[in-house]
Order: sequence, then C-alpha cells, then structure tokens
Amino acid sequence: MRTHIKRWLRVTVGVLAGAVTGVVELAFALLAGVWLLSTLGRRTGRAAEARVVALARRIAELERRRMAAFFGTELVAPPSGLPAVNYVATRWALGLLGGVVLAFALLGAGYGSLAVWGWFVADIRAPGTLLLSSIGGLFLLYLCVQGTYGVALADERHARRFLGPNDGQLMERRIGELVASRAGVVEAVHDERRRIERDLHDGVQQRIVALGMLLGRARRTQDPDKSAGLLAQAHEESRRALVELRDVAWRVYPAALDEGGLAAALETVAERAAIPVRLDCALRQTPPPTAQAVAYFVAAEAVTNAVKHSGAALVTVHAERRGGLLRLRVEDDGRGGADPAGSGLLGLARRVAALDGTLTVESPAGGPTLITAELPCA
Repeated sequence: MRTHIKRWLRVTVGVLAGAVTGVVELAFALLAGVWLLSTLGRRTGRAAEARVVALARRIAELERRRMAAFFGTELVAPPSGLPAVNYVATRWALGLLGGVVLAFALLGAGYGSLAVWGWFVADIRAPGTLLLSSIGGLFLLYLCVQGTYGVALADERHARRFLGPNDGQLMERRIGELVASRAGVVEAVHDERRRIERDLHDGVQQRIVALGMLLGRARRTQDPDKSAGLLAQAHEESRRALVELRDVAWRVYPAALDEGGLAAALETVAERAAIPVRLDCALRQTPPPTAQAVAYFVAAEAVTNAVKHSGAALVTVHAERRGGLLRLRVEDDGRGGADPAGSGLLGLARRVAALDGTLTVESPAGGPTLITAELPCA
C-alpha cells in the first residue's frame, strides 16, 4: 500500500511539473510561430530557425529528465532539428490537461472531505445534500487519480514518438541484442569445446598413453616381479585416468543437476573446492533446468577463479529465486582485480546473456570480488 502511494505521489509531482512546462511550451509554440512567420523569406530566417531549434532542444531535454525522474521513462537524447520542435510545439496540450486533472483532483478532495470540516464552517441544514456532495467529491477524486496515470502514460507515449526509442527503435535494439547474444553463444560453445579438447589431450589422453606403455612393457618382460610392478603402476594409472575423465565429464555437465537440482550441484562444487565455500540456497521454487545449468557454471567458474587467482580464504555462494528471477551471488575475500573481459568471465557473461540475463562483476583492487548473475525463470 505504501509503495503504491509513493508511486502515485511521484507520478503526481511529475504531472504537476509537466503542467508548468506545458505553459512554457505553449508560450514557445506561439512566440516561435510568430517569430518564424515574421522572418520568413528574410536573411535572418535561418538564424531564427536555428535559435528556435536550440531552444526546443533545451526544453525537450528538460522534459526527458522530468520523465526519467518521475515516471522512470528511458529516452534517448533529444533529437535535433524538426522532431524536437514538433515535440515541444505539440506537448503543451498534454501539460495543460495534466494541470486540469490535478485541479479537479483538488476540487474532488475538497468536496470529498466536506462531510468532515463542513459542519464547523457552515450552517448545514441539509445533511443529505452534504453527504451526497462528499460522495460525489470522492468519486471525482478517484477519477482524477486514474486520470493522473492516464496523463502520465500519454505523456510518455508522446515523448517516445518524437524522442524515442519508439517501437521500431526498440525492435532494432532487441534484434541487435539477439544477434550479439547468438554470436556470443557460438563463441562460448567454441571456447568450451577447445577447453574440453585440452583437458582430454593434456590429461586423460596422456594417462591412457602411459597406461598402454606400462601394459606393453608388462607383456614384454620375462621377469614376473617386474611384470607385477608394471601392472600395479598400470592399475594406478587407470584409476587416475578414470578420475580425470570424471572431472572432465563433470565440467561438461554435472549429473547432480538432474538428480538433485542446483542446490546439490553447488554442494558438489563446495566439496571439490580447495578452499572453504559457504553455501546459502533459498530456492523455494525450482528454477528451469537451463537457468540452473547457467547458474551452476557461473558458480563453478567463480569458485575456480577464486582458488587459482584471488588468494581467497573463503568463498560465499548465495542463490535465491524471487518471482521470475534466479539471483546468484558469489563473493570471495581475495585480493580482487578480476577482469570482466577475461576469457573465463567473458564466457560466463555470454552464457548468461543467452538467457536474457545479466552478469555483473565488482572486483576492486584489494578485494573483495562479487559476481552477480540474474537469470529470468519465465
């Protein structure tokens, strides 16, 4: 309730400010029109037009800041030339309409509260009429409250038409984001394939080659004791190869995600880490599998980076779901200085962007490092 009241008050102040600027814009439209007509065909016509455009840009910038402050409307910088003039020259009607709506709201509030203060300032001989007036005032106040939101919405749409981004610009921006995220996903997949190839080539493959050499030496030797020793070494090498193969498979996709969900997968990350990891999972609702997988990879990479590069003694992982958003926070007490443009964090950013999520990295020199991923769960 308090939030709705604060929001209505903020919108009301914005509409009131828009009414004041509407008077300025009406004066601008009248004076600028007369000025341009009087200089039409003269040498001073271009100079007058330039001054009108410059003034329109200033007023449009003022309107843009007003709507950003009170309506939360995101607009691009005011355009130059005719669009700014057209916006300012036509917006005054909405500003005056907002002033009229607020004036009637005051009138409705006055009549609505008449039943409270009217008894003390006037000789009331018709209580029924007083009661009906109060009800009518409250109804008028209700209409004006709704009308205030309507004026703010019309004001925003009018500004988007001239100052943008309009629907077409928003669509172009969205297409650009999708193209960029698609390219990022393709690059992230290529990086992941190269990493898996390196892990297999430098780890598992080398151990399998060593295993084959040990078995070959064991077959060729005639000494039973030496053969038994070589077989023991081969057995140990096969165990290590199996461990490394499991590590590679775990980094590709952990089975715990399918078996126990994100919480179980994060517990495994904490168990495998070389430093203490504190977990706090507040997942009242199970996120979608894709969001869980991306959150896991973010946490696993962040913990790995903390172990390798930050010199941290403790990592804290917090995961929660609020409505349609899965929020993951990984914080370590290391030296900081993590580079968001590095290959590891850049790959995570691409993974998150593929789900229309956001990844932020805060890592000042001296620490701590905080990595936050927000993933939609719709």
